[in-house]
Amino acid sequence: MIRLVDLCKTYHVSGVPKIVADNINAEFPTGMSVALLGRNGAGKSSLLRMIAGTMDPSSGQVLSTGSISWPVGFAGSFHPELTGAQNTRFIARIYGADTGDLIEFVRDFSELGKHFYLPFRTYSSGMRSRLAFGISMGIRFDTYLVDEVTSVGDAAFREKSEAFFLDRMQQSGAVVASHSMPLLRRICQAGAVLENGRLIWFDDIEGAIAAHQENMKSPPPGA
Repeated sequence: MIRLVDLCKTYHVSGVPKIVADNINAEFPTGMSVALLGRNGAGKSSLLRMIAGTMDPSSGQVLSTGSISWPVGFAGSFHPELTGAQNTRFIARIYGADTGDLIEFVRDFSELGKHFYLPFRTYSSGMRSRLAFGISMGIRFDTYLVDEVTSVGDAAFREKSEAFFLDRMQQSGAVVASHSMPLLRRICQAGAVLENGRLIWFDDIEGAIAAHQENMKSPPPGA
């Protein structure tokens, strides 16, 4: 279970406040895959990072039971001078995973070849996403946070990644931010729509998609 309690987050851009979370109260049930919908710039990635604990809210709390992943596909926390293998080993130690098993899994799953043993700073954006996704899938979490998982790699790799992710969802839950409605329909049961700092919960994924698409017919707030 993940519970957001009076969650607020405000950025200041050139002195102008931008609210991405306006006193949000919501609960994401254990073992359920939930779509996180919202227009570009609504704050979906920021909300996922606050849930993960990698970004502090302006006020309020994120309460949880069970283990929560970092946003899947997010490669911002890797050390640029370490190789892919060394970054994998470091994360395995942090999360108490078997180092040898995780390195073997990530090396094979990411399909990075010799680049797995080169410094992370030499990676393309696609290679960084492959490494990040591979490490995320190699460690079991009760809830996975997913930010545009479909952007990882070419079509064949995306198909493999989705299949593996669906297998993980047999025993875990997820909060999935994506602009791909077909993907969300395949992997999510419920949805939450973020608009103008407010989060609205829908028990049915189709209701969430319909509400989001209705929002998209109007100009973004403040436009």
